[in-house]
Amino acid sequence: MAQLDTLDLLVLVALLIGTAAYFTKGTYWGIPKDPYAASFANANGTKAGKTRNILEKMDESGKNAVVFYGSQTGTAEDYASRLAKEGSSRFGLKTMVADLEDYDYENLDTFPEDKLAMFVLATYGEGEPTDNAVDFFEFITGDDVSFSGGGGAEGQPLSNLKFVAFGLGNNTYEHYQALVRKVNTALVKLGAQRISAAGEGDDGAGTMEEDFLAWKEPMWAELAGTMNLEEREAVYEPVFGVTERDDLNADTNEVYVGEPNKNHLEGTSKGPYNSHNPYIAPIVESREVFTVKGRNCLHMEIDVSASNLTYQTGDHIAVWPTNAGKEVDRFLNILGLSDRRHTVISVKGLDSTARVPFPTPTTYDAAIRYHMEICGPVSRQFVASLATFAPDEASKEEMARLGEDKDYFREKVSNQYLNIAQVLERVSESKWTNVPFSIMIESIQKLQPRYYSISSSSLVQKSKISITAVVEEIRVPGSKPNIVKGVTTNYLLALKQKQHGEPDPDPHGLTYAITGPRNKYDGCHVPVHVRHSNFKLPSDPSKPIIMVGPGSGVAPFRGFIQERAAQAKAGEKVGMTILFYGCRKPSEDFLYKDEWEMYKQAMGDSFELFTAFSRETSQKVYVQQRLSEQAALVDELLQQRANFYVCGDASNMAREVSTMLGQIISSRRGVSAEKGEEIVKSMRSSNQYQEDVWS
Repeated sequence: MAQLDTLDLLVLVALLIGTAAYFTKGTYWGIPKDPYAASFANANGTKAGKTRNILEKMDESGKNAVVFYGSQTGTAEDYASRLAKEGSSRFGLKTMVADLEDYDYENLDTFPEDKLAMFVLATYGEGEPTDNAVDFFEFITGDDVSFSGGGGAEGQPLSNLKFVAFGLGNNTYEHYQALVRKVNTALVKLGAQRISAAGEGDDGAGTMEEDFLAWKEPMWAELAGTMNLEEREAVYEPVFGVTERDDLNADTNEVYVGEPNKNHLEGTSKGPYNSHNPYIAPIVESREVFTVKGRNCLHMEIDVSASNLTYQTGDHIAVWPTNAGKEVDRFLNILGLSDRRHTVISVKGLDSTARVPFPTPTTYDAAIRYHMEICGPVSRQFVASLATFAPDEASKEEMARLGEDKDYFREKVSNQYLNIAQVLERVSESKWTNVPFSIMIESIQKLQPRYYSISSSSLVQKSKISITAVVEEIRVPGSKPNIVKGVTTNYLLALKQKQHGEPDPDPHGLTYAITGPRNKYDGCHVPVHVRHSNFKLPSDPSKPIIMVGPGSGVAPFRGFIQERAAQAKAGEKVGMTILFYGCRKPSEDFLYKDEWEMYKQAMGDSFELFTAFSRETSQKVYVQQRLSEQAALVDELLQQRANFYVCGDASNMAREVSTMLGQIISSRRGVSAEKGEEIVKSMRSSNQYQEDVWS
């Protein structure tokens, strides 16, 4: 045998190490992912190196039921927490809530038959799993799924796994409830025992909460029968302990007063910047793009040059909001906490699996202002749970009625768009001092970042991100009128006012702590991160594109056209670029009116803009009508494999545009209406038809 030289030995050692790495997947030297290390600075005791074995975790914490969640905006996580609490308080289950991305799934085949798994799964975008559910979804629905025992699907490896599932979706999207349906099918195929029919909550119809309540009661009944559970009177059992700290004050260095994690607290913020760790970005430009009084649409330029944030044209930027001072004051006042707003509190999970949703120690004010969705919709179940803490018997009876009577609740709460503090104010003028702050932490969702389609091209301005945002407002008439203000867009409006010289911005009677915790956002800064999207231009700029984007739905298309105009200026061949844009009146809300002319000069005949104005005359005109008028051009481009894009309202516009496109294809190609719809579906499947829509 030839003698090995030094180079041969090095290569051989490298191969051995690589092989070991592949088969052990870094077990011996890998650093386990710890989402709390950056996000909450280990505020709730989560330690690096925690187990990714869910059964091991359940055993060491004495649990017999786990509620997994796949959540993008926090709603599915909220429902998962509610299921866990109810299972514990009503049926004595030892429950825990689990983020799907925190655990591995290969050992689900060893799940004991006396334990229970619940899945609360939101469908995101066009039938996609939420970010934290991607790995689980791909594993459980994969063709080559394999478990720790070595068995594949044909061996029914999950025969011991008992489960129930609830899905969150929006019926205005084509792939409604895709995630829960596919996961449900996959689990049953693998032999798992579904205890009750999967539930489906519909955000598009506005019935999510009632769908959940209607599903859970028969589910609990079937579950109790299957697992021999005995129902008992539900009593509030706190998940978190809240302790007021006399030894600390709000100025103490270790106290969080709105900082999202320890690095921000210590003034050493560093990347990577993501959904756990925002970048405090300077706003370098802000302006109003509507030209009518009483309505606002903001254009902002966010500078990310000093961060590691990158984006591609078509991505989203997430803005981390703060609650309006007016609503923070209302919340503190009704709970009798106004005088203690800056009192320092420590919040601790009373169970080893409970996650504190914000870093502590903090103050009442900071928790409410920066971390709790106090302006969000109120659930009937939450209202019912507060009845026992009412300040008097009459209030207790009213809260109980609101919790039990869904029609009464809809009339008094849902239709009025009341937040929880407003509900308590209307039920009783007395302070609700008996309400434990822990139940508010548990029952109110975490304040979530809001996502906006980036309205700039990364080719043109890679270090500056443009935002186009209409400032939101809902006016509710009646004997007690209510005006609901968008949390984030009014926050951005306050920042714009500040940048333009107003010393105390007060948009629509709201005030914001725009300088941030300890003045760390002073000089007009905003916390952001970037979320990558599949809503993308074709890689070949010569390929034609058709875009439909009324109102602020034009945002990503400004980026698309900005990019193509730059490519045309650089001498590249640019394909036909068609934009259908709609607004009320050209004199009021025609977004980027002057820019379109500039892009036209750069692109020449390659760019066409078709406009629809709904309030210019007595006859309302919408983008789908303009689409119909240009049927010949639209179909010609589609037959040239043009990409078709829609951005904006999902519930009406996007659905009607999709229907109109099917009709155009049917009439122009002489095929049936059904065939036209089939072709549109095929376009969606091949990514020729793309949507960036919201409801």
